[in-house]
Amino acid sequence: MKYSILGIIFSLCALTTMAQQQDSINATLAADTTEISEQIAPEDSLLVAANTLDSLVVDTTTFDRTIATIDTEACSRDTVVAELPDSVYKARLQALPFVIEMPYNSVVRAFILRYVKRSPKQLARIQRKAAYYFPLFYDALGRHDLPYELCYLPVIESALNPQAHSRAGAAGLWQFMPSTGRLYGLEVNSLVDERMDPIKSTEAACLFLKSLYNMFGDWNLAIAAYNCGPGNVNKAIHRADGKRDFWSIYPYLPQETRGYVPIFIAAAYSINYADLHGICPEAIEMTMETDTIQTNVRQHLLQISEILGIELDELRRLNPQYAKDVIPGGNTYSLCLPADRVTDYIDQQEVILAYRADELINNRRAEIDLAQKTSLNGGYSVNGVTYYKIKNGDTLGAIAQKFHVTVKQIKAWNGLKSDNIRAGSTLKIGK
Repeated sequence: MKYSILGIIFSLCALTTMAQQQDSINATLAADTTEISEQIAPEDSLLVAANTLDSLVVDTTTFDRTIATIDTEACSRDTVVAELPDSVYKARLQALPFVIEMPYNSVVRAFILRYVKRSPKQLARIQRKAAYYFPLFYDALGRHDLPYELCYLPVIESALNPQAHSRAGAAGLWQFMPSTGRLYGLEVNSLVDERMDPIKSTEAACLFLKSLYNMFGDWNLAIAAYNCGPGNVNKAIHRADGKRDFWSIYPYLPQETRGYVPIFIAAAYSINYADLHGICPEAIEMTMETDTIQTNVRQHLLQISEILGIELDELRRLNPQYAKDVIPGGNTYSLCLPADRVTDYIDQQEVILAYRADELINNRRAEIDLAQKTSLNGGYSVNGVTYYKIKNGDTLGAIAQKFHVTVKQIKAWNGLKSDNIRAGSTLKIGK
């Protein structure tokens, strides 16, 4: 076969251009890894601490007020190995049953070490929260026929904190901006911010991710677009001469987005293999079994807290979308409760809605005769109805005798089907 001199020259030029492009990519990867490493002490040169990427792993100290610290004795391992040969990380990633490609390189390694070596306590907190939120994510991803490994996106977006806010204005587990949230059906106003509703925001995220994948046909590009927007990804594709994979367009992406897919891969690795690095979940002291009911009636979380004897902070944690503790009513809204208190809520809904309604719901102070509290035997009156908080040792018979009514009347006023009552709950006593 004969080649023309011109053809040979063109071939050599093409090979040179390809080599230059690959050198550019390698140089960018090396520069990013160096930039990450230079901000850390020399002995920790493989760890990542770039300030521009710290926002991807949110510290959640304020969210963990009621959560116990990690039980180090129960989680002890014979050997804790923080750094391993590259071949081990690569083999473990390849062993994960994932649809989304999870390649391994020096940038991914740096982020893995950021989790398992530099931030083990944070990883332990994330593991604990994953036990609560991942089943919710799996349900939604499965219904939308999306890869289950997308559950690691809210790990890097919010560290699984539904109340997380970014400086740019994003909020919730999936860090939606207000405009994007509204575009996908989330209500955002003074009383309600459904970006922080775990169920509704996850549904919106599934729709958003599905649209991004339909646009690019590649999950790593869709994940990159989730971070920086499809416009920036399209610009990077154009500058990469039409190449449509993440590592080809890597040098042309915004700097933060270059780290986005690597940290997504690192989060997937770290959560799946944390125990092999001597890290396991913190002890769980949070309601794990919950149920969600729908309501269209305006009410305050404090009404529910006082009548059912549920801590207000716990209700806020289960319902972070209600910015002022008020469920607006009118439209249908979700209320998440501990699973064992849902029946109590349904049975005592009338009492709940009436309790301190003028003060908490109707935007006017209730006319409560505070001096009457003592004469009401520990209860107090609002609009002619007395409310009594049950104490340890109380029985319906004793309460009925105290207020000069019958047990049958108390059960009727409060929708009780038996004589069983719970200390801390509130009973309504009619005239």
